[in-house]
Amino acid sequence: MSLQTRLLACFALPAMLAATTALAQPAKAPAPAQQAAPAAPQDPILARVGSEDIRMSDVAEAAANVPELKDVPPQQAYPMVLDRLISMVAVADAAKRAGLDKQPEVAKQLARSRDEVLSNALLGSKVGPTITPEAINAIYQKDYANKPGVEEVHARHILVPTEDEAKKIIVELKAGADFAKLAAQYSKEPGAADRGGDLGFFTAGDMVPEFSNAAFALKVGTYSATPVHTQFGWHVIKVEERRAAPPQTLEQATPEIRQMLIRTGVDKVVKESLATTKVERFNPDGSVARPIDVVQPPAK
Repeated sequence: MSLQTRLLACFALPAMLAATTALAQPAKAPAPAQQAAPAAPQDPILARVGSEDIRMSDVAEAAANVPELKDVPPQQAYPMVLDRLISMVAVADAAKRAGLDKQPEVAKQLARSRDEVLSNALLGSKVGPTITPEAINAIYQKDYANKPGVEEVHARHILVPTEDEAKKIIVELKAGADFAKLAAQYSKEPGAADRGGDLGFFTAGDMVPEFSNAAFALKVGTYSATPVHTQFGWHVIKVEERRAAPPQTLEQATPEIRQMLIRTGVDKVVKESLATTKVERFNPDGSVARPIDVVQPPAK
């Protein structure tokens, strides 16, 4: 098991591999001109704890995803990171000498950790190489490029605390009052006086369902004939415009496509693994589960 999987907490040290190699090497006098200096180890051993070596790559791996020390100079961060690893390995070694790794619960957790590491390794080796710029671009050209985005509406609203107040505003609108002026006068939404209740363009998913359903049901230039209730209060809504959002650019669509490729790749590896591995299911009472059995948690 790698040091990274046993590390409970560590400190960040970005781009430390090159920066701290010099820290691990003592200063040397210049070699004679006619004799080339020996090459520094590519992955030097920084410490030996018991029989286990801690290398530069172990420190870099352990620190890679912990940002706390990203702005700390390597000269200050390096000793703390290495000390943390040394302490972790020393404590783990003491636990093994005490036989704790043989305890059933500990052994079970170690086995689960091993399974997780192996599972992630297989997924990384199978799925990672498929997430290429070419694959992302192919999906973008097929499913995103030059296709209109989701529908958006441009709306205004007036937010008030009670239904009766909203009904009075609707009466004033029917009498010919200006919506923006009423929003500036009555709306409790912050900034409504400056914007006349203008919300700009939004998609259905941008608003709570009650508001979106009412707004997208309106025709351009019309307002809600009855107050709309949401968790924020009572609304009177007016739709100013409708449009289809512009197509996503490749840059905008890339995160979504990347996640889709990952999900697809993981699903494929899981299905292939299940197809080549014998799986037996059992009910909580120990009996063999039939395909139609629904496993229930054991009674407390």
